[in-house]
Amino acid sequence: MRPLRLPLLLARVRPGQTIALAFGAVLAIGTGLLLTPAATQGRTATFMEALFTATSALCVTGHVIVDTPTFWSPFGQGVILALIQIGGFGVMSFATLLGLLVARRLGLRTRLTAVSETHTVAVGDVRRVLAGVALITLAVESVVATMLTLRWWLGYGETLPDAIWLGVFHAMSAFNNAGFALFSDNLMGFVTDPWICLPICGAIILGGLGFPVIMELRRRLGRPRHWTLNTVTVVIGTLVLLVAGTIALTALEWSNPATLGALDPAGRLLAGFTASVMPRTAGFNTIDISQMHSESWLVTDILMFIGGGPAGTAGGLKITTFAVLFFIIVTELRGGEAVNMFGKRLPRSTHREALTVALLSVGLVVSATLAIMLMSPFAFDRILFEVISAFATVGLSTGITADLPIAAQAILVVLMFIGRLGPVLLGSALALTVQKRQYELPKERPIIG
Repeated sequence: MRPLRLPLLLARVRPGQTIALAFGAVLAIGTGLLLTPAATQGRTATFMEALFTATSALCVTGHVIVDTPTFWSPFGQGVILALIQIGGFGVMSFATLLGLLVARRLGLRTRLTAVSETHTVAVGDVRRVLAGVALITLAVESVVATMLTLRWWLGYGETLPDAIWLGVFHAMSAFNNAGFALFSDNLMGFVTDPWICLPICGAIILGGLGFPVIMELRRRLGRPRHWTLNTVTVVIGTLVLLVAGTIALTALEWSNPATLGALDPAGRLLAGFTASVMPRTAGFNTIDISQMHSESWLVTDILMFIGGGPAGTAGGLKITTFAVLFFIIVTELRGGEAVNMFGKRLPRSTHREALTVALLSVGLVVSATLAIMLMSPFAFDRILFEVISAFATVGLSTGITADLPIAAQAILVVLMFIGRLGPVLLGSALALTVQKRQYELPKERPIIG
């Protein structure tokens, strides 16, 4: 039998597999660049340090095992920033946009791949969607970068070039929900500064809404009755989680002298709000996460696991998935048949997709937590926090990531990769064939509960 030619092999690769392979290729390049002596300020990075950092940047997580401002050189920080931008925009979306700029045309296969990554409703929408995503990204990052640059220049005495670099880096890191910072204590030094915290929080919230929601809000902001179900769900879910998270975390940490207790009331409210925004998969921290109460860790775990909106820079289970599961439960408790959500009826395929994503996510988190518990001496609540943070591509840490064994850090690398691509997307990318049954089995109902 004659061997298959490479073009024929590539033709058989489905869009999901293409996206996974593209992420892997960019990750390999980023790791290689961070392994070069030019990427560090002292000793050359080990393979795990380079791989972990590159994965965290490309998957817009923010987990670190070395101190970003002191370990990585300006070149290394530039590599990290490039990986953040590519990962937040989407590897295949980024490549497709470059193809548009250079060739001004897209093949059908390229369109299908971009549709799979951007969740565009039709192949013909790809060009318009990618242009819109690029403009939104540039606009938000430019505005936030300008505000941060002025604050660090005029308010903290940084030189203009340094202030510009700080502003650009943190604006891009914030909008892409990455959480990388150029300060050894992340943003703890600015815990009560609204001119730093609020622009960063705003960029995080916008990035976490997802590009489809942002684009629709641009067109129909004043006409909520015409919003799609996805937009309604994400907007309402985001508001509910932000308010609930702010109230819960502020109340739990109000008297904790190691977090909010040492601040004045206004500072506590700002820090509480910021602490509620960051688990939306951003990863910045203005208070010491390791000193928070266990109850606050649990609240943060929930916020991280739910995550933000789909088809954006956020990770986690996604607000839409959580909302579908919630309404399925409500419908079952009420004895209803069709699942309705915000005035629309959900197809049964959506029920199955939500349940599949949820169970795969829970299974991954539980398996990874158990595996790391067997490898390390740290307490269950700290390990669970790290695992959810990695899977949901958040980047918040209780301070144990750098002290974990290499094997445990490798598990977090895999979780970040899967968390960014999505369990279902990665599962479909790894599937060799799609088989359709030509028959149905007889029905029988087991006892539930």
